[in-house]
Amino acid sequence: MLLITLQLALRELRANLMRSILTTLGIVVGVGAVVIVVTLGQGLTQQVTSGIAAMGRNLIMVMPSAPQRGGPGAAQLPFKMSDAEAIRREISGIAAVAPTSSASVEVVYGSNSRAVSITGTTSDFLTIRDWPVAQGRAFTDSDLNGARVVCLLGATPKKELFGAQNPIGAAIRVKNASCDVIGVLATKGQSTMGPDQDDTILMPILAVQRRLTGSDDVSQILVSAVNAAQIQPVKQRLTVLMRERRHIKASGEDNFDVRDVASITDLVNSTATLLTLGLSAVAAVSLLVGGIGIMNIMLVSVTERTREIGIRLAVGALESDVLLQFLIEAVLLSCFGGILGALFGLGFSAVAAYAIGVPFVLSPWVIVVAFGFSAAVGVVFGFFPARRAARLDPIEALRYE
Repeated sequence: MLLITLQLALRELRANLMRSILTTLGIVVGVGAVVIVVTLGQGLTQQVTSGIAAMGRNLIMVMPSAPQRGGPGAAQLPFKMSDAEAIRREISGIAAVAPTSSASVEVVYGSNSRAVSITGTTSDFLTIRDWPVAQGRAFTDSDLNGARVVCLLGATPKKELFGAQNPIGAAIRVKNASCDVIGVLATKGQSTMGPDQDDTILMPILAVQRRLTGSDDVSQILVSAVNAAQIQPVKQRLTVLMRERRHIKASGEDNFDVRDVASITDLVNSTATLLTLGLSAVAAVSLLVGGIGIMNIMLVSVTERTREIGIRLAVGALESDVLLQFLIEAVLLSCFGGILGALFGLGFSAVAAYAIGVPFVLSPWVIVVAFGFSAAVGVVFGFFPARRAARLDPIEALRYE
């Protein structure tokens, strides 16, 4: 019986093919919009989290900050090299510690010049950031302890200053100092959280402090935990140690921040999820509009086929048979729209992801949910017209002109 009812429903939809296609447009647009929003949202989230993960393995960042009670103009108390040494000496569960000191200066080689961010640091920086040296060598202990003016070029300044030339052994002018290029860093790529990661030059931190900043301040301390399970314990130990070293009373407010990549990733994921859900809810409004369109067309269909309904009821058809036929017609319209909408959404998402340079993430559950939701729309908005058709009085229906 169900198969016969399905065949009758398909016949009626084919008989009014153009009207059926136009009726499904609302569902096509709604499902397509939801698929596009979710797919691109997941692609963007994956790109951002990948960019954060590229910052370093089990990375923890210790940064000075101004207490909130101090107001917006409160000064930040920088770290010193002794703070990094204390972390290396007293904190268990860490693999590496890298103090950093930064300066933005003009670097010159021959007739080429470029404004670059110089980062003074130690060899542990490369370990923490998982950043290999593609050419040349990394810093040695003699480079670091002797404050030698040597540098590792990022891929961007290497290209801008040297082009296709081999920079190893060349000398560039960094502010008023001559700096020997000892290596070139591997390409990291564009950061999703900020500027080009490759647009940097690394130097021994003592050389940067003495030649560029003229200060022994440390702007940031990077710490790598031995494994992911140690991140939270290490953060707690760092907080306790820094409060002791910065002489913060028990009731005092921290004048530093301790952040880890995992917490940043969780924040990005939760924010992206909320944003995607919000945009999906807005896109789903068109599904509601499409459902209203289906209900309207089904009501018109009931009116047009009143005599047919009367005949079926008069020759012995049950109300449930008529109800099932019209309900199946509504669900078929909605499901066809869901299929077309999912295909449209996936195609558009693939093209858009390629155009804006984000990964195309295909999530089967999005298709299942969108298709299921479109079927539910057919049931909900098709039930009232189907019930109206099933409750027609056969005699009155046969009299209908």
